Amino acid sequence: MNGNTIFRHHDTAVLSVTAVDAPVVVTSAEFDQRLAETYRRTNMRSGMLSRLAGIRERRWWPEGTTFVDGAIEAGAKAIAEAGVDPARIGLMINTSVSREHLEPSIAVKIHAELGLPSSCLNFDLTNACLGFVNGMQLAATMIDAGQIDYAVIVDGEGSRPAQESALARLASPEATAEDLQNEFATLTLGSGAAAMVLGRASDHPEGHRVVGGASRAATQHHELCVGDYEKMSTDTKGLLRAGMQLAGDLWEDAKDDFDWTDMDCYVVHQVSTVHTGRTAQVLGLPKDRIPLTFPTFGNIGPAAVAVTLAKQVENLTPGDRVLMMGIGSGLNMTCLELAW
Repeated sequence: MNGNTIFRHHDTAVLSVTAVDAPVVVTSAEFDQRLAETYRRTNMRSGMLSRLAGIRERRWWPEGTTFVDGAIEAGAKAIAEAGVDPARIGLMINTSVSREHLEPSIAVKIHAELGLPSSCLNFDLTNACLGFVNGMQLAATMIDAGQIDYAVIVDGEGSRPAQESALARLASPEATAEDLQNEFATLTLGSGAAAMVLGRASDHPEGHRVVGGASRAATQHHELCVGDYEKMSTDTKGLLRAGMQLAGDLWEDAKDDFDWTDMDCYVVHQVSTVHTGRTAQVLGLPKDRIPLTFPTFGNIGPAAVAVTLAKQVENLTPGDRVLMMGIGSGLNMTCLELAW
């Protein structure tokens, strides 16, 4: 059966959401300088990262620090802010796209470093840039079912290795204009970490209720963005077109179940100026209610929506309606409503 998957949560609340910024600032002007000769040779214009994508800079972890360290720091910070006893956390999900190895899971190191109990289920959940929102869905389902009291979702991303490899390839004498276009999206990525603690709303009236939402798949577009340990190739225009079609279809079919036309805050996936503008246009969203982090942090993958929400917390007031809008290459999309 085609259409959306509709889900509702009944007794889950967000107790804390935190962001950890990678400390090394790398500007798009620095990238342009490293690629100046390739731009000249291929008759390509420099400045596209800042002018077209709207990304002036992004962050890297310093040498000796990894995205896992960031995820651990964000998780510890979220648990402390929630005031939750770690011994009562029954689920820990790592949603990072970034990986240091195939086995074991990234989650096991985070679980150990956070000092979580042996009774705490832990694993990786990956779904491109949609992973964090999917982790929230799964955690809320388990809390609603009474299987666990608390869950922590973590995500750490590190763009430095992928971007250094891409810059080396694109600065070589063999690089073509097509190579620049295919790896453009890689240069928009950023590094950072985020975490969230969820618990039972009936036990935490001060929490922010997880209301529910809608998910939709358009997996016929699974070849538009493909990445591995060495390289990510993206059909940027094709991905934008397909993503906007998916967003429009999800939005239209969700109208019978949710009224999202007047939310107080729309936390969209942080990709670029073009992507955000088209999302607002297609869905009829007011741009002044869409907080942005990509101009100075880049696209931090699945951590992006959580990082953006964490940086927006001080601007939210009780009663605000917040819509988290995640989309992952593949393509999959989920809109998840929170009652602040």
